[in-house]
Amino acid sequence: MTIDRLRREGGLAVLVDPARTNPRDAEEVARRASGEGARALLLGNSFGDDLRASEVARGLRRGADGIPLLQFPATASQLVPDVDTVLLLSLVSGRNAQYLIEEHVRAVPFFERHPEVAVLSTAYCLIDGGHVTSVEAVSQTRPLPADKPELVAAHVRAAMLIGMQAVYLDAGSGASRSVSPSLIAAARSATSGTLFVGGGLRSAASVRAAREAGADYVVVGTLFERDGTRAIRELAEAATTSPARVSA
Repeated sequence: MTIDRLRREGGLAVLVDPARTNPRDAEEVARRASGEGARALLLGNSFGDDLRASEVARGLRRGADGIPLLQFPATASQLVPDVDTVLLLSLVSGRNAQYLIEEHVRAVPFFERHPEVAVLSTAYCLIDGGHVTSVEAVSQTRPLPADKPELVAAHVRAAMLIGMQAVYLDAGSGASRSVSPSLIAAARSATSGTLFVGGGLRSAASVRAAREAGADYVVVGTLFERDGTRAIRELAEAATTSPARVSA
C-alpha cells in the first residue's frame, strides 16, 4: 500500500538522521513536519550502525499522522523493522560492489525475518554537489558530473532495464549546489518510476524547480535540522507543484 501511495503522491520529504535526533523528540519532529505539509519522512544517514534508529523510527511513526515512513539505509546493519518501506539503494553511479549488491545480500536475513516491511528497489545516483560529501567519502565512489544530463539518463535507464522501481538523485548532505533541473529532467525522461531528489535544496524556488523538472519527492534534511519546521511549510507549499511525467 505504501509503495502504491508513493507512486500516486509526491511533495516534500523530510530526512531525519537518527544520530542527530533524540528518540524522545522524534515523535514531535514527525508531528510538526507532517502538520506543516511534509508528505513523507525518511530515516537514515551515510554512516553505519546507529543504536537509536529503531527508537527514533518508532517515535517518528507515532507522530507521522498517516504519512509514509521510509528508511534510507547506508548498510544492511542499519535496517530496522519499524518503518513502512525500505528504499533498497543500489549505488549505480559508482562501481563499488559493496553498495551495488553486497549490502543487499547481507540484508536478505532481515527481510526474511520481517516480510511486513515493503521494499522499493532504488537506483541511487550520487551527483557532484560541489565538494566531497559523506556519501562520496564513505562509499569511495565518484559522483556523476553535474553538467552531463545524458550520463545521468543512461544510468537511470540502465537501472530501469534491470528492474529497479525508483530513482534517487542526491547531491549529498550539505551540498553547496543542488541537483540541477536539467539533470532531474534527464532522469525523469528515463523512468516512469518514483523519483526522489535531495541534497543542497535550501529555498522554495529550488524545491519548486525540482518538482517542475520531474521530481516526485524533494528531500530536505540539513535545512530541517538547522531551521526546524519554520522552513517546512514554505517548502511544502512549493513542492505541491505536479512533476512532469514521461513514460520510459
